[in-house]
Amino acid sequence: MRDKVFRYIGLAARGRMVAIGYNTCVFSMSKSKVKLIILAEDLSQNSVEKIKSEADRKGIPVRVYGNKQELSHMTGKENSGIFGITDANLSKAILEEIDHMQSV
Repeated sequence: MRDKVFRYIGLAARGRMVAIGYNTCVFSMSKSKVKLIILAEDLSQNSVEKIKSEADRKGIPVRVYGNKQELSHMTGKENSGIFGITDANLSKAILEEIDHMQSV
């Protein structure tokens, strides 16, 4: 199941449906493009708090999933821990998979 989420994230990256990094995600959120924020488990607490507060203001769901190395590998960006999915259908699928895995 974990592979499924990473495949969805990789698909989003290949389709240019992902904003990567804090500044890019905040900018995309201000343009109402981001539908889901994914944070790496090993992201600093300060970064987590800053992006979560911004996402809460915009009503965007936030999930913590995977580590920087795994997520960066799937997206092709090195040392990134903040990812904004911009496609509504893909973000819904990722959100459902993460929620299902965390509830089991």
